[in-house]
Amino acid sequence: MARLQAQLRTWEVDAVLIQHLPHIRWATGFTGSNALLVVQADAAHFFTDGRYNVQAPNEVEGAQVHIVSENLLSHLLTGPYLPDGARVLFQADHATVVEGSRMQAEGSDTLQWMAAGQVMDGLVMRKTPHEHQAIQAAQAVTDAVFTHLLDMLKPGLTEHEVAAEIVYQHLRRGAERMSFDPIVASGPRGALAHARPTDRRLEAGELVVIDMGCFVGGYASDMTRTIALGEPGEEARRVYSVVLDAQERALEATMAGIASNDLDQVARGVIEEAGYGPYFSHSLGHGVGLQIHEPPRVSFRSAEAIPEGAVITIEPGIYLPDRLGVRIEDLVVVERGGHRNLTASTKDLLVL
Repeated sequence: MARLQAQLRTWEVDAVLIQHLPHIRWATGFTGSNALLVVQADAAHFFTDGRYNVQAPNEVEGAQVHIVSENLLSHLLTGPYLPDGARVLFQADHATVVEGSRMQAEGSDTLQWMAAGQVMDGLVMRKTPHEHQAIQAAQAVTDAVFTHLLDMLKPGLTEHEVAAEIVYQHLRRGAERMSFDPIVASGPRGALAHARPTDRRLEAGELVVIDMGCFVGGYASDMTRTIALGEPGEEARRVYSVVLDAQERALEATMAGIASNDLDQVARGVIEEAGYGPYFSHSLGHGVGLQIHEPPRVSFRSAEAIPEGAVITIEPGIYLPDRLGVRIEDLVVVERGGHRNLTASTKDLLVL
């Protein structure tokens, strides 16, 4: 909250309205499903409904809690929470058209509303040591699940059966929920970067792409490994070697201050040089925290510098249509002059 209040002077506003629940949790600790937060330099007001009349006072730190029986935004606009003439910044990328119109219609006589996108990005992407520890705890669960999978994967299982085991093993190890529906893509379906599991049975000699993660303590993990069920053949081994080389080169280049597109190009250049450039169809990575996808974008589309403390994925891939796919993904803390890898699972090509 102190970091957010200090930012008001930089934004040249009197208050900021936070509507996005992950950002409200970041600022206050609230884990519920309905809230608004208004922050001023010397005060903060948190609004939620009666379902959280016990939970909110126990969770929220740094803000006065208000339990509201009407629409939260209407209550804010008609209440005594902001002084006349205040310049109030709001998250345009997390407000509906109806909410934006209501602000202008009901609050324009006394307040100056200022819309902006990506309001919180600069604060949220610079993770604290406490946040690093929380993400590490989530990643440790995912690493343990991967180790378990190595003992149960075999030809004949369906992708759905493997995905169900992934979810079950995460939950029984303490995960609150999955970061996303697990990806289990076998054989030619590995060429689908975001494949959904099907009833297709795993076959001997195939590669299997497994992408999974979970939330622990509100923070996410994310990891991809590609394994072989029996000898996969020369082409598969070559593709795997190129992806692994691209990933390791990108990891070597990962450090605070590097531009996102420059880091992306490190991995992309390796893949292009090997002749697979058209088959690396997505960005190199993304930020991870209270959301599974959050800033910074590690992409050829962004020249933004990656800040110290950010937690990002490094996940190059090659996807050969109707043949196979390979992706290798680690989760790392960006540090001054380097990085710290939070992922423990081996990246050697495992032939089961």
